[in-house]
This record gives sequence, structure tokens and C-alpha cells, in this order.
Amino acid sequence: MPVTINTPLTLQSGLTFPNRLVKAAMTEGLADPRNRVTEEHLTLYRRWADGGAGGLITGNVQIERHHLERVGNVVIDAKTGEDEMDGFSRWAEAAKSRGAALIMQVSHAGRQTPKLVNPRPAAPSPVALGLPGGQFGEPRAMTPDEIRAVVEGFGRAAKVAKRTGFDGIQVHAAHGYLLSSFLSPLANRREDDWGGPLENRARLLVDCVREAKVQGGAGFSVSVKLNSADFQKGGFSHADCLMVIDVLNGLGVDFVEISGGNYEQPKMMDMEGLEPSFEETKRTSTREREAYFLSYAKSVQERASMPLMVTGGFRTLSGMNAALASGEADLIGIGRPLCVDTATPAKLLAGEIETADRWEAQLRIGPGLFGPNSPIKLVKALNGFGAQGWYYEQLRLLAAGKAPNPKLGVLKAFMAHQKRETVSAKAWGGAMP
Repeated sequence: MPVTINTPLTLQSGLTFPNRLVKAAMTEGLADPRNRVTEEHLTLYRRWADGGAGGLITGNVQIERHHLERVGNVVIDAKTGEDEMDGFSRWAEAAKSRGAALIMQVSHAGRQTPKLVNPRPAAPSPVALGLPGGQFGEPRAMTPDEIRAVVEGFGRAAKVAKRTGFDGIQVHAAHGYLLSSFLSPLANRREDDWGGPLENRARLLVDCVREAKVQGGAGFSVSVKLNSADFQKGGFSHADCLMVIDVLNGLGVDFVEISGGNYEQPKMMDMEGLEPSFEETKRTSTREREAYFLSYAKSVQERASMPLMVTGGFRTLSGMNAALASGEADLIGIGRPLCVDTATPAKLLAGEIETADRWEAQLRIGPGLFGPNSPIKLVKALNGFGAQGWYYEQLRLLAAGKAPNPKLGVLKAFMAHQKRETVSAKAWGGAMP
């Protein structure tokens, strides 16, 4: 019988997904000022657990509290104590209450750390983001000791995750965060053991995976989120991606999730960056136009010895089932529809709906010059960050036990989110001195 979204999948670690739909990682921003798990996390993940997905991947849990993707991130570092452990255990219990596999996504934001958090973030090289608005500071090149501390941090997170009931961790090496930026020749201009040829640029990712596997031990899932490409000329290419897959094949990685882009070229949100994107593969089939990394996933599947999760754009039941049946994907990641309708997986699994909601097609500050394709770079950027803010506000409503508000305006959502982040940063302690 052909594989469908209803078919279970057991990984080499022994972890079983009861179906092929996985809630992809989405930043929650719900931690308290000490970056701990809150009741809001528990409420949100119970709702997602009730929604029927076979797997849940958390938003990024950071290994360094001065390199957050946003101030509301949860953190695991050397200061993590018993109070924090209890929070992680309750988070795992809530998320696994309906039998879903639970994966903690672990990350370090690197040069994409907001200036509110750190005006001089650590990065492979001092290469600033090419974005207007002044939201990100001037990065500095990491020392060898700082790089080794990152490896220890991923190992520590795996140890905590296993102890508190999570089924595995996902090493976040996509979307322009630290491990992703080490892979990119545009962001990584080092001339030491972590720069230059791809073997060196991938060294940090490889070491983090190895340490996570050691600390997680037998029966603990370690997976990787990897860009199919950065979609920037001279950046991390699809050929680079395939070479990294070859390396990961030998590390016992449980599965790889394929995505793409970064803050400068946000393909993971199906949006164009301020500069033209550089694409090596064109979407030709209907499925490829729907799931925008599927054309790249095909070639990854030919090289990968582990199952492949594809995230980004899947909305139709027929498209999901066709990708699974043809072997183009083994797991289907769904994100943004679950910010409004948490029961989307259950409805797809039961055949109650053919198409998940496409909220992204409706989100814009205004028409024409005020839309996401505006020739004015600042307006274009505002549309992107505004759409992000809209989803963040929906998650906050869900986490508070309330109904989402699909009628919320994009500009209003952006302003509310920015105000909230500023207030949270002050409560958190503000930027590093």
C-alpha cells in the first residue's frame, strides 16, 4: 500500500511517529524573564497535542542567553537548575499527552541576535546582516574557545532534553543562525579550522551532532535542520547541502529536515528578500510550486541514508500524500496553519479538509506600494516582519487559552509585537553591556 500521512514511521533510534505530519518549529516567545518554561508553553503544546500531529518540534531552545533569537526564548545553559528541569518535564508531559513524538529544537542565534539582546553578537566572522531598520548589531568573530563552548552547549541541551522526557533534539543548522552562518561562505570568512573549504565550515555542525549523540545516548533521537540552499549568490549552495548530507549519513542522524533561506532571503516564509534570490532549481510540478523546497528535496533524498522531513508550503492533502508516496519526503512539516487552527493535522488525517488555510497569502500592510512586493526596501521589510508579528500574536492568544484573531491587521500586529519585545527586553535585563 502507498505511504500516506496516516502511515506511522519508526526511526533508527527507535522513535515512532504515529503519522507523517509534524508540527514544524516555530518560535514561541513565551519564556519568563529568566528564560524558563511557562504555563503558556504548556497550554499551547496541549492544544497542539490535541491537534493530532504525529510529531511536535519545539521552537528554538537556545544554548546561550545572550544570543537569543528573541527575548522570550527558553534557554539551557550552565545555570540551568532543578526549577528549570521541572519546567522542561512539564512541557514534555503536556506535549506528549496524545502520543506525539516530541523533539526539542536547539539553536544559537549568532549574528541574527537582535540588538535589543546583544549589540555585538558572536558570529563566524564580522559580517553584518544586510537589512535596514537597525534591528541587528555589528557581529564579532568568535574565538576558538567560544566555538568549543557551542559544542558543549548542544551536548548539554541533549542531556537535559533526555532527562526531562523529550524524545530527541533537532540541531538547528538552517535559516542563518549560528551553525547555518558557519556553513555559508558569505558569512564565514575565517581562515582557520572552521573556515574556508566546506569540510571546515561544516566542522562545527558535525561536532555539535556528535556531542549531542554522546550526551543523549542510545535510544535518543538526534536530527538536523538544514538549508537546501541560502538562495544568495556565493552563499551556501545546494551542492554544499548535498555534501553535508554525505557527512551526516555517517553520523547516525535520525532524520534531516530540509528548509531554506535566512533573514536576508526569507525563503522559509516563501518571501523574497531585499535583493533578488539566487535559485538553482525551478519549481516545475504542481507539488513543487506548493511545497517550495520539494524540488531540492528530491536530490537530497537520492543522497540521504536517513528519512527526510520537508517543511515549507505544504497545504493540500493530495500534495502531501503524493510527496510521501513518491518517496520525495518521509515526514511533512506544517507550521503557520497551526497558528490559527491547531486541529489542522487531525482534519487532514480524517480527510475532513483537502486544503489547510493559506493565511500567508492574505498578510500585507496594504496594496501596491505598501505590499510585500514593494520596490521600497523598508516597506518590503516591514511586510515581512509584520507577517511574522501577526503569527506571533496568534500564538500568544492560543497560549493564553483564547481564540486566535485572524482579522488582526498586519501593521497593528507588527507594532504590538515590537512593543512587547521592547518591554520584555527591559524585564529580561536589556542588551549586553
